[in-house]
Amino acid sequence: MTKQSTNTKLAKRVALLRIGFGLIWAVDAAFKWQPAFINSFMDNISSAAQGQPAWLTPWFNWWNHLLGSNPTFFAYSTATIESLIAIALIFGFARRLTYLAAVVFSLLIWSVAEGFGGPYTASSTDIGTAIVYAVVFLALYGLEQLAGEAKYSVDDAIERKLPWWKIIAEPSQ
Repeated sequence: MTKQSTNTKLAKRVALLRIGFGLIWAVDAAFKWQPAFINSFMDNISSAAQGQPAWLTPWFNWWNHLLGSNPTFFAYSTATIESLIAIALIFGFARRLTYLAAVVFSLLIWSVAEGFGGPYTASSTDIGTAIVYAVVFLALYGLEQLAGEAKYSVDDAIERKLPWWKIIAEPSQ
């Protein structure tokens, strides 16, 4: 088997992984548009601070103050960002930018809404899901670098018309 055919197979598999992960994000985003999420946004944020170590209190207080200034705006912003991530993943749009921004967004969710996955006690059973999302985005970034070529991607069509788009689209750039 030639190196090119191996890379083509890898590129297709990475694209299918990206699209599948995008569908997961689409389902999650759909839940964020529900009134239950919008109405309980601040309760979810505030509850993440419960039981955390005292040295994290300033972190959670700052976020509660910021997000509490306009919780409806921030709830809809969260739904919008998750929807945009899902669309970008499914269609393969601005992949490099999407992966990096989604890592940051996932880490924000993990550190604020999920309270770093804690509090950690003897009965703790996991570290939260958003940290895993960040790792998957980093893995997609690395896999796209290995695969080289984009498959099933809007970026591929854009790059043919606008070569500079590679800077935004291609993790290998």
